Amino acid sequence: MENLDNIEQLRMERARKRVKAMMGFYKHLMVYVVVNAVLLAIKYFNLDPGETFFELGNFSTAFFWGIGLVFHAMSVFGTHAFLGSDWEERKIRQIMEKEKQSTSKWE
Repeated sequence: MENLDNIEQLRMERARKRVKAMMGFYKHLMVYVVVNAVLLAIKYFNLDPGETFFELGNFSTAFFWGIGLVFHAMSVFGTHAFLGSDWEERKIRQIMEKEKQSTSKWE
């Protein structure tokens, strides 16, 4: 019984760490969006006559910080953030379960 409690505590602690890491990423993302929006707005409204907004220099902060943000996302969600290593198996099980539920309705 104590062993099960320890396992549950370990699972809970891992889950808390993962949620904390995810929260850190989402905060980083929000700061990225707000700061870059403000920087781009300042640049847009302070253009000199004849100067164009769409220049590489205007977006360099967002670009390089965005690379860092991608690495942060990969560290939090893993390199298989979108499909994952077991995505195909999970999707197959999900589709089979959905089909099972829809056929059982008519029986």
